[in-house]
Amino acid sequence: MSVFVDTSALYAVLDRSDGEHRAAALAFSTLRDASPVTHNYVLVESIALTQARLGLEAVRRLLDDLLPAITVEWVGVELHGRAAAALLASDRHSVSIVDRVSFAFMREHRLTCAFAFDDDFAREGFTPFTGA
Repeated sequence: MSVFVDTSALYAVLDRSDGEHRAAALAFSTLRDASPVTHNYVLVESIALTQARLGLEAVRRLLDDLLPAITVEWVGVELHGRAAAALLASDRHSVSIVDRVSFAFMREHRLTCAFAFDDDFAREGFTPFTGA
């Protein structure tokens, strides 16, 4: 079983003041056994968020310590197009294009479990990864 990894989880692992940090750090310690996977939009979003809020040293931790444990796949034109169409068809303005890509990616790869602290994943029917 592979687990999808979202920005919300990666950021929570890095930010000790995040309310989910403890749970994220514990779950991340077991993540390798769950064949973690994400896509490059999450990578870009995670780097930008971490740099803006925590600085370059935290970005270095993200790139050197966390990401080597995760398979990163690149989003193609078709997946991007499906996600953009879902975004435009949605009446939920709070769901980002990155999340729409994530949902489409998970469905395309038949992933049901997400390491995420974003409630939108549960609303989309995905099971949260807790590491337990």
